Amino acid sequence: MKLPPLKIGRFTAPVPLVQGGMSIRVSTSALAIPVADCGGIGTIGGSAIPIDELKADIRKAKAATKGIVAVNIMFAMKNFYELVMGSIDAGVDMIVTGAGFSRDIFKIGKETNTPIVSIVSSPAFAKLAEKLGAAAIVVEAKEAGGHLGTDIALRDLFPEIRKVVTKVPLIAAGGMTNGYEMAEMMDKYGADGIQIATRFVMTKECSVSDNFKQAMLNATKDDIKLIKSPVGLPGRALNTPFVQKLKHHESDLKAKECKYKCLKKCDHVYCISERLMAACDGDIEEGLFFSGENVFKLKDILTVREVFDQFVSQAESMYKEPTAVY
Repeated sequence: MKLPPLKIGRFTAPVPLVQGGMSIRVSTSALAIPVADCGGIGTIGGSAIPIDELKADIRKAKAATKGIVAVNIMFAMKNFYELVMGSIDAGVDMIVTGAGFSRDIFKIGKETNTPIVSIVSSPAFAKLAEKLGAAAIVVEAKEAGGHLGTDIALRDLFPEIRKVVTKVPLIAAGGMTNGYEMAEMMDKYGADGIQIATRFVMTKECSVSDNFKQAMLNATKDDIKLIKSPVGLPGRALNTPFVQKLKHHESDLKAKECKYKCLKKCDHVYCISERLMAACDGDIEEGLFFSGENVFKLKDILTVREVFDQFVSQAESMYKEPTAVY
């Protein structure tokens, strides 16, 4: 059965597949454009990016595709509102935000006619986001990569949030690696769509270093670890030499000075901006490589089109219609 489209505010994605927004410079216009062209929602990672660079990348994406382009900005960023307003000024279609909760963002969304998509990990925040005006809600569970807001598995968390969110689309995120899981979340659990990120890192269009992609490709189940992040949330990453040093020699890694001053609150265990940029450049020794829990299941580097073809064909072979009780 054909998958239904995903409608968020005034935008409709023909394919209910959202590409997660990954920073720093992991998901840029190079990735967002082909995702949008394939009928999904392409997302630029906007956290810790200079505003002028972010605006230029959004404009590049909007000029190159007729599809939907979003930007993901963590609320934990010190210049969160400047990044949001800069993105809207550049013509982005919607704002996706998590790693903290902003009430004011919904007022901005209403005033500028920009859909706001909230990433949440609890029923309480999901209910609040819907009440305040979120156009859609992403349920991000413990299997996701990067910063985590819960230790609850997707198939346990999603039903609890589905009970309290009834008016806006609810998108499942965390650990999905194929279209069969997409169909399961939409059919059995009542998701309106899914969000995936790690799978899109392992595409030819993603602009990170080949070293980054190969590190993911070679990862085993035991190579995925939880780490302490200066953001104040745990994070899921590959067990690289830096992560190993972080576990055993934390005091030796403290940044001598803060070059970026990017976070509202930072415990300065290490400079996350430096480590994420090192990963993007392929520095296996010193980089922080955020990754989903199930990256070890992914065994190939595909094009974005091949990812869409795979997910859609697998999902449509299983999908019937939602059976969950909302």
